[in-house]
Amino acid sequence: MEALLEVKDLKKHFPVASTIPFKKSTQSVKAVDGVNFNVYPGETLGVVGESGCGKSTMARLVNQLITPTSGIVHFKGDDLVTMNKETLRETRKKIQMIFQDPYASLDPRISVGELIAEPLVIHNVGDKASRKKRVEELLEIVGLNKRFADRYPHEFSGGQRQRINIARALTINPELVICDEPVSALDVSVQAQVINLLKQLQAEFQLTYIFISHDLNVVRYTCDRIAVMYLGKIVEIGTYEQIYSNPKHPYTKALFSAIPKESPFDDKERIILKGTVPSPLNPPSGCSFHERCPVAIDICSKQEPNVVTTANTHQASCHLIQK
Repeated sequence: MEALLEVKDLKKHFPVASTIPFKKSTQSVKAVDGVNFNVYPGETLGVVGESGCGKSTMARLVNQLITPTSGIVHFKGDDLVTMNKETLRETRKKIQMIFQDPYASLDPRISVGELIAEPLVIHNVGDKASRKKRVEELLEIVGLNKRFADRYPHEFSGGQRQRINIARALTINPELVICDEPVSALDVSVQAQVINLLKQLQAEFQLTYIFISHDLNVVRYTCDRIAVMYLGKIVEIGTYEQIYSNPKHPYTKALFSAIPKESPFDDKERIILKGTVPSPLNPPSGCSFHERCPVAIDICSKQEPNVVTTANTHQASCHLIQK
């Protein structure tokens, strides 16, 4: 199957201002540092990792909300990085985002109907009557009353606001939706409702998702494949069965060992990592994880590991992994 989205060696380095007046700084924060992955039509790719590992920055690079330092982002064969502004604006109809904070991502001065219709106005789609009809249709699709179109964001609960964000993301019929921790700010019971809504919409409209989350159980329930990020890099990627039942990278093993036991008789061992996550301003040489890795060997501190592909496209970057 041909990939809908193909990302190659994607990097984003943010320059750091010099502390010395009139001197240009040569340092930069390596927020995303050589990411490679594909997303296929109809699937959900989960992205997990500790706070600050570059998940949200990577999502914004894919949608070209920020310009990458280098790398390639192919959407349906076209490189978004080198596109001219007019072509990119047209392509963005097919790539939408749902943000983490369901209130901060809504303009409090604009009614819900205007917020949902805004993409139609920006892309000059339809007239006033057809836009109103589309707004009402979308509100009902996400489980809200169409009469809510005249209300304002502060009149809704967190779960309802996120449904409004989902409706806005669907306004111009996207193919790829990037969900940047869409349920982390919601109560647990509301999380389940929103997740089930996203799965229902995916089946109904043949959507493809990139689903970023801290909640590993949510990712397990939602995603077909999972990419594990650490310090701006993807260290392991595979199906959820491969990642959960047979993780290859030491960081993945430690990360998933933190999931609470399903039974008191479960003999799963908790792996406690020593030290703290290194600064992306000055990442370690060699493998970025070697300073915290419980099984690191000499070569780990000197040479960056290659990506090793094991059975059924399961990939990980570690010197200790055998093909």
